[in-house]
Amino acid sequence: MKFCSTCGQAVSLLVPPGDNRERYVCSHCGTIHYQNPRNVVGTVPVWEDKVLLCRRAIEPRYGYWTLPAGFMEMGETTSEAAARETLEEAGARVEVQNLFSLLNVPRVHQVHLFYLARLLDLEIEAGEESLEVRLFEEHEIPWDDIAFPTVGQTLRFFFSDRQSGSYGLHTGDVLRSLRDG
Repeated sequence: MKFCSTCGQAVSLLVPPGDNRERYVCSHCGTIHYQNPRNVVGTVPVWEDKVLLCRRAIEPRYGYWTLPAGFMEMGETTSEAAARETLEEAGARVEVQNLFSLLNVPRVHQVHLFYLARLLDLEIEAGEESLEVRLFEEHEIPWDDIAFPTVGQTLRFFFSDRQSGSYGLHTGDVLRSLRDG
């Protein structure tokens, strides 16, 4: 950040009085610009014994498979954002169910939230950000071509819970990058 969004003057990185972290502060108007993690929300859309995945048509990870998800917008609840992203990326209408996974990704300043979701019908189609969409049985999942660690971890949680017959809320931290393996 270089300029204040309030008055347009240059900002400086410093620890404001009463704080313990560096923040961008405008010396002209005094506005403190807090930067916080962004929420990425999506679904694990299920039809019978299959899960819906999207093949990405955008970077990062163009051509890799993911669950339908994206950044939450202002004025949305997390479940509304999850349903919207599923519709936008996969043309899929869903009944959003329980929050299923909450994974912190501090390296990229994000929190990823995935809800279990029931597909309402099979009218699915790739949106602008997807090359294709497809339903996969567990043994068909393209594990080596999954776009993000949070998606792979959420899918592993899902299939493990399905096998046990009990779905819980899963939390964790993803501290490695894709390059770390």
